[in-house]
Amino acid sequence: MKPLILIVEDDPALVELLTYNLETAGFATVVATDGETGVLIADEEKPDLILLDWMLPNLSGIDVCRRIRKKPEGRAVPIIMLTARGEESDRVHGLDSGADDYVIKPFSPGELIARVRAALRRASPELTEEMLTYAGLSMDLAAHRVTRNGRAVKLGPTEFRLLRVFMERPGRVFSREQLLDRAWGRDVYVEIRTVDVHIRRLRKALNAPDEPDLIRTVRSAGYALDSAVA
Repeated sequence: MKPLILIVEDDPALVELLTYNLETAGFATVVATDGETGVLIADEEKPDLILLDWMLPNLSGIDVCRRIRKKPEGRAVPIIMLTARGEESDRVHGLDSGADDYVIKPFSPGELIARVRAALRRASPELTEEMLTYAGLSMDLAAHRVTRNGRAVKLGPTEFRLLRVFMERPGRVFSREQLLDRAWGRDVYVEIRTVDVHIRRLRKALNAPDEPDLIRTVRSAGYALDSAVA
């Protein structure tokens, strides 16, 4: 599953450069061109990392960072600040606002990609691992195999992608729209209720008669992989 990077930047040329290089490197991207929109998209899309410009219209990158950090779901997401400000006092100000890293413009796309990968490894090592495990479930991404308590679980390609989304973020509630984006892709049109069909198939494959259901349905919100339902 491709990690999702939120780009909050108002310079069209830089947005194009960042989007091209990140997607070429294997990431998915979503863009906001002002601070207010950046905060909204961060809430809705729950990106794996945010690239945040300091100088933005309406709401500065510093204020965006502080708003995101005030919310429980935004405290752990890595934020890399992009800015032309190179003074030490500016770097300290950016880091004090909650940013994890600070990249000065102009920068090398290769260096930025390396910093993105490093930040993701620190914050979400599961995104770079080939084996995911949770509550008796084991998912071998390289061999494309799933087991539960040692029992082989046979999944179709879509159910495998859905389970990977859940296992990369156990406990997190995903809306149907977020599952569509992450398991099917942003450029694919699929009816929203198709998610429910594949969730039912996933449950049937995962759960033996004597095993608890690990997929939690959250009314009006979506689904989560959660051992607490057992």
